[in-house]
Amino acid sequence: MSESRYDVIVVGARCAGSPTAMLLARKGYRVLVVDRVVFPSDALSTHLVHPPGVAALRGWGLLDRLVATGCPPIHTYEFDFGSLVLPGAPGTEAEPCAYAPRRTVLDKLLVDAAREAGAEVREGFTVTGLVLGDAGDVVGVRGRGPRGPEVTERARVVVGADGLHSLVARAVDAPRYNEHPKLMVGYYSYFSGLDMDGVFKAHSRPYRSFGAWPTHDGLTLVGGCWPFAEFNDIRKDIEGNYFKNFALAPAWEERIRDARREDRIVGAALPNFFRKPFGPGWALVGDAGYCKDFFTAQGISDAFISAEMCAGSLDEALSGRAPFDTAMAAYQAARDRHARPVYDFTLQVSTLEPLSPEFEKVLEAIDGDQQGMDAFARVNAGVTSMARFSADWGGAVRPAPR
Repeated sequence: MSESRYDVIVVGARCAGSPTAMLLARKGYRVLVVDRVVFPSDALSTHLVHPPGVAALRGWGLLDRLVATGCPPIHTYEFDFGSLVLPGAPGTEAEPCAYAPRRTVLDKLLVDAAREAGAEVREGFTVTGLVLGDAGDVVGVRGRGPRGPEVTERARVVVGADGLHSLVARAVDAPRYNEHPKLMVGYYSYFSGLDMDGVFKAHSRPYRSFGAWPTHDGLTLVGGCWPFAEFNDIRKDIEGNYFKNFALAPAWEERIRDARREDRIVGAALPNFFRKPFGPGWALVGDAGYCKDFFTAQGISDAFISAEMCAGSLDEALSGRAPFDTAMAAYQAARDRHARPVYDFTLQVSTLEPLSPEFEKVLEAIDGDQQGMDAFARVNAGVTSMARFSADWGGAVRPAPR
């Protein structure tokens, strides 16, 4: 077998792929990261980076770059349940704010950071398949750029960071586990003239939800959600149903009426699952390895955290400090340990079911108690688990659907 040209090839250069490539390149590994798009490129996304994700950006030396793009900080998460409104601080003293950068800005920033770290970046490169060794292990990729013939590149490890429909995951038939069906469908657009003043605002009503948060260029992302069982009815009149939702909160409906929609309405419904994130010569990171409903907007923060975990375990394996299977099993265990509380919470709230009487009493009890409201905001930001909140504030939480 010919010697591998790269230590690692990363397929997908967005929020999981570029950080993984950057971190490995910073450790001196030969890294190639490829993506079929050319950046800047938009993506269907809530693009909310909760404080844990912001902490990762700060640790990588990239937060100041993001702030310099004019992305407004979000210092308050406010939850309107109709009968009560709970504003709270989502972060900690060390990392108090969230940000919601447009993906055209964030992904380009991450790609540039990977390139600056020494990774080779090929944009507009479409991977057409994986290259297998004699033992069936992954030893490289085949693909082509926008102009030119198909080429083969070899690596010691191929990392799939190519999202929900990952070619890498499908090619290696990565096993799924802890699967749940689609629970919710959501649509969103962008508005001008809707100043949020640093607030992420969410309205929850039985079987309906809608929220808004500020992003670049003075725009506000406004999204609405429905149970997935209603998807066929909702898509018959997406715009009509989108605006009909707002009537459930008359004050918000009036604000929307005075604002201007600046883009089309787009949306999605996502399945919920984990994939085994490694095998002979391959690994998965981000949505390629673990996907959930976007209602809690945890995708980017989780992608950053899993990128750090994956890069750390790959370093253990590539350096020879640990066998590949041992190092990557540790990655899977750490990823699942981090992800499971957020995953279970997402499954719980994405049904859009009315609050249980027990949990409603907990929220009523913290109404006006800033410490309690901050604690609830931190649950939604992924800073604190619902189990911890329940233990601290005496709440009874419905189990995740089975």
